Amino acid sequence: MSEKNDGANRDATKRSARERLLVERERQKTRDKRRRTLVVAAAVVGVLGLATVVGVIAANTGKDGSAKAGPVVAPSGATGKDALAIQAGKPEAKSSLTVWEDFRCPSCKFFEDNYRDVIHDLEAKGLLKVDYHLVTLIDRRMGGSGSLKAANAAACAQDAAKFTAYHDLLFQNQPQETDDAFGKNAKLLELAGKVDGLDTPEFRACVEDGTHNSWVAKSDAAFTAGQFRGTPTVLLNGKDILSDQANQVTPQKLKEQVEAAAKGSGGADAGAGAGKASPSAGATTGSGAKAGAKASPSASRTGSGASSGRSSTGSPQD
Repeated sequence: MSEKNDGANRDATKRSARERLLVERERQKTRDKRRRTLVVAAAVVGVLGLATVVGVIAANTGKDGSAKAGPVVAPSGATGKDALAIQAGKPEAKSSLTVWEDFRCPSCKFFEDNYRDVIHDLEAKGLLKVDYHLVTLIDRRMGGSGSLKAANAAACAQDAAKFTAYHDLLFQNQPQETDDAFGKNAKLLELAGKVDGLDTPEFRACVEDGTHNSWVAKSDAAFTAGQFRGTPTVLLNGKDILSDQANQVTPQKLKEQVEAAAKGSGGADAGAGAGKASPSAGATTGSGAKAGAKASPSASRTGSGASSGRSSTGSPQD
């Protein structure tokens, strides 16, 4: 009887040992699994931490464009505060038009296509001078570098005394807003070949080196500081001529106001509000610059929430 009991006790002891072993094995598996999880998690955190550091460095590099782009080099003959304007027309003209533009901005093209003839006619008569300020709003909104590179190329054209012709050509050949074609130097150089005497080794070096990139960035910063709502912003003797949708200054009205100012009559109206530029911006067009009929495309807005579409007039809207 005692032998049977001894055998039963030994069996129970063996079972208990096996059970303890199984339990310990499970515990060890759990510990190993937890350890592997911690190692993987630590590795992931390390990678994410590195990615964050790289991201911060990249973000800071982008924000500190001035250091990367080099010193501010204004184009030849630049005028105005901090030499941020490129002037066309005769300096002694009685009327002054200030234009803030982005070469990728559809509304700027809309303005240029419809006001260009009148503006050039008034310039040729010595009645109007135009101060062009170049902006990179679309680069900031849509990504890419076409606004910056086209503006730099236009400044390089100013160095060669070919600004007006190249400026007009860029707008006449403007790609779709989402197409960053002007971000390629080859495209800008190709267009330069259409301006007599512009495609020189000096011009090419200026474009490829981004000689005026920092100057363009400074101009864009001045646009932001001015709290203008979009491009184009166009001021006649300090007064925003595109913001009043009910009484827009059509190409014909622009011509009349500038001619009146030159004759000494009506100049007060044309110059009203000088130094008090409205922060609003719009664009006005017609069925042709000479016709003076008006439509109302919305300007490219500085707000990041702006959406693309077309206005009820069929003009571009950003």
